[in-house]
Amino acid sequence: MEFRLLGGVEARTDAGPVELGPARQQTVLAALLLDANRPVSVDQLAHRVWGDSPPQRATQTLYGYVSRLRRLLPGVITRGPGGGYALSADEEMVDVHRFRQLLGLARQADEDAQTVALFQEALALWRGEPFPGADTPWFNAARDTLRKERRAAELDCTDLRLRLGEHAALLAMLAEHSAAHPLDERLAAQYMLALYRCGRQSDALAHYRHVRGILAEELGIDPSRDLQRLHEAMLAGDTELSPALHASPQPAAAPTIASPGVGTAAEPVGPVPSHLPLDVRGFTGRDAELDELDGLLSAGSPAVIATLAGTAGVGKTALAVRWAHRMRDRFPDGQLYVDLRGYGPDEPVSAADALAGFLRALGLDGAAIPEDLAERAARFRSLVDQRRMLVLLDNARTVDQVRPLLPAGMSCFTLVTSRDSLAGLIAREGAHRIKLDRLPQAEAADLLRTLLGAYADTEPAAVNSLVERCARLPLALRITAELVRSRPAHTIGDLANELAEQVTLDLLEVDGDPQTAVRAVFSWSYRQLDPPVARVFRLFGVHPGHDMDAYAVAAMSGTGLRDTRRALDVLVRAHLVEQTPGGRYQPHDLLRVYAAELGETAGENTGPLTRLFDYYLAAAAAAMDVMVPHEAERRPDVPAPDAGTPTFGDYHAAFGWLDSERTNLLAATQHAGPDYVIRMSDTVWRYLNIGGYHDDAIVLHTRALRGAEALGDVKAEANARRVLGGAALRTGVVSPAFAHLERALALYRQVGDRSLQAATLNNLGVGNWRRSNLVAAADCFRQALALYRELGDQRMRAPATNNLARILHILGRSDEALELFGQALAIARENGSRGSEASALCGLAEVSAAAGRHQEALDYAHRALANARNAGHRSLEGTAMRALGVVHRRQGDHEPAIRHLDTALRIAHGVGDLEEVMATLSALAEAHAAVGNPGEALRLYQEALTMDIGYGQRDLRAHALAGIGDIHAALGEHGLARDFWQQALVIYRELDMPQADEVAARAHGHSRPSPPAGHAHVSRPSR
Repeated sequence: MEFRLLGGVEARTDAGPVELGPARQQTVLAALLLDANRPVSVDQLAHRVWGDSPPQRATQTLYGYVSRLRRLLPGVITRGPGGGYALSADEEMVDVHRFRQLLGLARQADEDAQTVALFQEALALWRGEPFPGADTPWFNAARDTLRKERRAAELDCTDLRLRLGEHAALLAMLAEHSAAHPLDERLAAQYMLALYRCGRQSDALAHYRHVRGILAEELGIDPSRDLQRLHEAMLAGDTELSPALHASPQPAAAPTIASPGVGTAAEPVGPVPSHLPLDVRGFTGRDAELDELDGLLSAGSPAVIATLAGTAGVGKTALAVRWAHRMRDRFPDGQLYVDLRGYGPDEPVSAADALAGFLRALGLDGAAIPEDLAERAARFRSLVDQRRMLVLLDNARTVDQVRPLLPAGMSCFTLVTSRDSLAGLIAREGAHRIKLDRLPQAEAADLLRTLLGAYADTEPAAVNSLVERCARLPLALRITAELVRSRPAHTIGDLANELAEQVTLDLLEVDGDPQTAVRAVFSWSYRQLDPPVARVFRLFGVHPGHDMDAYAVAAMSGTGLRDTRRALDVLVRAHLVEQTPGGRYQPHDLLRVYAAELGETAGENTGPLTRLFDYYLAAAAAAMDVMVPHEAERRPDVPAPDAGTPTFGDYHAAFGWLDSERTNLLAATQHAGPDYVIRMSDTVWRYLNIGGYHDDAIVLHTRALRGAEALGDVKAEANARRVLGGAALRTGVVSPAFAHLERALALYRQVGDRSLQAATLNNLGVGNWRRSNLVAAADCFRQALALYRELGDQRMRAPATNNLARILHILGRSDEALELFGQALAIARENGSRGSEASALCGLAEVSAAAGRHQEALDYAHRALANARNAGHRSLEGTAMRALGVVHRRQGDHEPAIRHLDTALRIAHGVGDLEEVMATLSALAEAHAAVGNPGEALRLYQEALTMDIGYGQRDLRAHALAGIGDIHAALGEHGLARDFWQQALVIYRELDMPQADEVAARAHGHSRPSPPAGHAHVSRPSR
């Protein structure tokens, strides 16, 4: 007897498939099959089948399911020794176990060709999602493990096939997988290599730039050194730097493109964040604390939260980072880190902002991040559930700042550092507290000797004296060591004596103000700086944000970039400023306070801030000119700053700079005047929209609105209300969005700006569309286009043209829609608007598919996919994938249809596009219905109906209801079918959609069911 779990649960005998009964009964069979030939107790079985919420009569219900399964599968299920059950089966006849056996054989094979054949045989066993109807923690964990094993096998197999010269055959598959896993650097290397070997060097280099931009945007990191080396080799055509550029087989036994730790059976799917700061140089001591933390990871320890509490400068972060680096192998699914800035001149990082960073690191695009704090926390807990991860929360101020960031399960370990004892975490969450005191004298002396090296050997007494002068605080000891090394002509004793004389600089006990405990050391270090370098240090106390790059420092100081970099190098060597792995600079929080004191005394505020704000505005404008060049004339005029600005070679470089400076740009608007705030809002609104930073957009545009009202600037008020209304629409706050947009429209009419009247009408059209008021939406789009035609403005017509075309397509006027999509495509191409071009191509694909022109539709969809990827527009990428799946289904190519639609669904979930999720679920349901899987089709349709998209997008709901009716009709359940068709019919008639007549005929028995039309992509509000 053969059993299958890698897809729907199936059993087959020589006579054919066995009807296994209802879904829950199949889940019981799957739970036994996964432990084939091993006993499973009744309690275990109940937990697997129902999770933590079994029904009241769970045991009796299980007996019933097992009894029926034993009748269906004679001799297969037996009673276990403890009252449970065991399923006897040849493991080679159970696809899950056969899959794992084949993987083991593949990794033991001696020849590449044999290994590839075994991998391919294993992967061919997969028919779809494992046991798709089972949704409990145990099954979800088992499914996740199998996905990881499959993903690792696919990557290993691809490496070997590339080594065997099969790059051309792999190209299409690699393109699709790269779209589904954009953060996977190993996959990126494989795709680049295949492109390069196929003679497409420019495409390979372009894909590297694309991946580099996504890594910078999502994770704030550069590509791995392996990927950089491959890129360099391709640029130079250097086969010595990367022998893999040759298509001939390589003699090495392992794949040539592999990242450390990749390719094992436990490889995680999706991003594996590694956010830990650099390990601490010269770390010594703290053995007891390190052992205590180690013990918390031992078997049986209940603690999954630990806190390190102690005064400023005592080395909490250093200890946490050192332990995290030692233990990173224990957390193979990643390490998350955030500096919560609980103490210092900056505003503390809110739990909401910290969660947004975590969610991006875990693979969510900006638009997918919920607005509500509780929803963000819940999404975070879901994403890390069952993953073995370390969460390091540094420099926390309060328990409330920490609580939303805590994982819920036992698989993650959370380490928190704070000056506060965080007693609430101990009392409520059961955290384990470790109190960190100043270093003991011996350990402090060891640290100083380690940092000083040979300098310390000749003056042991002076070393001990310095240790006491530095209050045995590691931060002060590190700064002091650098001072000693920078003065080779002086002895350690000289410094100790000078420091001892500075009684007026408040060298206090650590039990007092911890900030003043090290002020003497800070001041001594500061007084050794040359005046230009000292001034650069003071500017860190003036800057309104948390960190800076060299360009911003140069802008503030009014000096050239070369001199600024030299000054920063001096400050880094003196441990007065830290350089982050991303090339940015920031002082420790105590040093920032000290720099602020010095800056205030020196009167350095107005001039440096004015230059900084001018620089930020000019650089932001330059970045936007690269991202959306066709909108350049509509942005405010920005004078050239005194300082130089970075050059942005491509879209991704510009987007990456804006991402790295976003917090600083918003901080600047908190301190600048209203005119500056207005110009910044008008400059970066499109970036905030594309990136999905809706919280930031609402904050910035609200400030701009207040500034405009204070200045009495009607045009500026209209601009602020337009973009604020667009941001509110994206967060689902429809009523305030309409209020802002309608007021903006009135103000534009007052000042006579017809171009922005058109942009506002386009946004109002999208709002009406989301309210399912299709007629009003179409009217708004037509008004917008009429204004653009009157103005002769071709550049801005593409979004409104695309939107009107989609409304007409929904209403069944496909010929008109086709013509408008063609117009939008021509306009977008002429003006270099890659997003609008991809949107138009998606529309053309959908209309062509509905008309039965399948090859034409495939061509449009493939071009849309390429354009969406080049534009970095993930939502449109998912729409193009959905279009591909729909066309393949219509052609009867069911396997690629389901594969494309699965990928589209992952993307839609990833970017948080609920309308696209709902549309793709319905399309996937149609595909499963077409292959004779009505149970899965019903499940998918029902999942679509659970999507909470409010009152809007009711056409999507009608499509799902009609589809459910079709499934019930096919199953002979005509009463149920009519009920669902009637519900769909009510909506179709209210919306005046063409499907109304067809569904009415079905409901009255006058026609046979046919699949409902697919849903068109919803464009985002745009100018």
